[in-house]
Amino acid sequence: MAALAGIALAASAHVGSPDTYFEGAAGPYRVRVIVRSAGVVPGLAQITVRLLGGARVRTVTVLPVYWDPRTAAAPPPDTARIVSGDSSQYSAALWLMTGGSYSVQVTVAGLAGTGTAIVPVQAIATRRLELQKPLALGLAAFGAFLFIGALTIIGAAVREAVLPPGAEPDRRRVWRGRVAAGAGGVMLAGAVLGGRTWWNAVDHDFTRQIYQPLASRAAVRSEAGRAVLRFSIVDSAWREHRVTPLIPDHGHLVHVFVVREGLGAFAHLHPVFVDSSDFDAALPPLPAGRYRVYADITRESGFAETLTDTITLGAPGPPWRPSDPDDAWVGTRDSGPGARDSSRLSDGSTMAWERGAATLVAGQDAPLTFTVTAPDGRPVPLEPYMGMPAHLMLSRDDGAVFVHLHPLGTISWAAQQAFLVRGPADTAWGVVGRRLTEAEATMKTMSIPATATISFPYAYPKPGRYRLWVQMKRQGRILTGVFDAEVQ
Repeated sequence: MAALAGIALAASAHVGSPDTYFEGAAGPYRVRVIVRSAGVVPGLAQITVRLLGGARVRTVTVLPVYWDPRTAAAPPPDTARIVSGDSSQYSAALWLMTGGSYSVQVTVAGLAGTGTAIVPVQAIATRRLELQKPLALGLAAFGAFLFIGALTIIGAAVREAVLPPGAEPDRRRVWRGRVAAGAGGVMLAGAVLGGRTWWNAVDHDFTRQIYQPLASRAAVRSEAGRAVLRFSIVDSAWREHRVTPLIPDHGHLVHVFVVREGLGAFAHLHPVFVDSSDFDAALPPLPAGRYRVYADITRESGFAETLTDTITLGAPGPPWRPSDPDDAWVGTRDSGPGARDSSRLSDGSTMAWERGAATLVAGQDAPLTFTVTAPDGRPVPLEPYMGMPAHLMLSRDDGAVFVHLHPLGTISWAAQQAFLVRGPADTAWGVVGRRLTEAEATMKTMSIPATATISFPYAYPKPGRYRLWVQMKRQGRILTGVFDAEVQ
């Protein structure tokens, strides 16, 4: 059963959000950017840019730049247009012609000056669009009309082209016209069949290019009675170095999330490096059962993805010794059913979800806002957790959706930084990764403002029942709030 669950989870391919959400600064301007994927490559993605804080601007331009500096120069940026009825929102269309990583440069110009935000976007094909039946019938009818018309023209040309006006073709010319029309029919039929064969080959090639994450494997072993998770990247493209190497994101090469089926237990782990393909993490005393494993990685190209597998755990072992101080978990005894509006944290404070009374609807922009208060109701100061004010993970109950969010949105911070530090001469693999490793070391000592209220830009991709885990740090302790949501 665990193997079947793993196959089903892997078959879902893309478990994250199909769209990209970003909230941050474009110079002096605060912006919220949403890039809605076309789901096909080449494809036309839709981008909306919302100005936050009431800033007045002159222009908003957008420009998708492919990650590889060896490619041709980027085209001129497109000017986004104001959305009718909302002067704070701009929209445009982006052609993403090649699969892979893009940095979408959002440039805002106004009275306060000009600023640019870099939004990493993954261009991946996640579906194959079917030809609608009415359109198919219409095209077939038009094709038949052209086919018959071509045969008629061929026959008439051979039969009557050299006759004087008004002359009737004799029996021989009529016969020659019919033979020519028949020969033309054979040639046209061959062309149609050849075109069909070519199109089927193109379709087959596209189907093969539909996105699949790198093949991976999760396994559990026992060391001195303690459960250790080994997460391995086993894809041939990875082992043969046909894709760019990993870069650290929030101080870690891999973020592993272990989610019990039924969503009753959760762990956020950071495996230690064993070799280029294998990573180990000590498992906390999670309740026995089957678990889905999600691993977030970011490659040097800026391509971020979530790898998946399943494991089965037995009874908990000895006390947990985390592999990394950033590791945290919450079990059934701590979480129970997720709260709708508030969650009691392990240090006695309370996290409230400021969700309002509106129904949550899939595909609609619905920022997630939370406030942490002390037992006496006072807002409490938070500390940076892995360089961010907070981290939010959410999963649908069937495991088909899993997303790791930050106040920046769904983007990978490492991918954004990779685009910022990469130069035209950085064609050798590993150069950008080394720069980011140095930047990550600096980030650990940075003082990042973390107020008591935290917001995450997002929209649920599909209807269903979701559980949310919101993690932040206070007084050196990692705290986890647990919430449930029903999305229509």
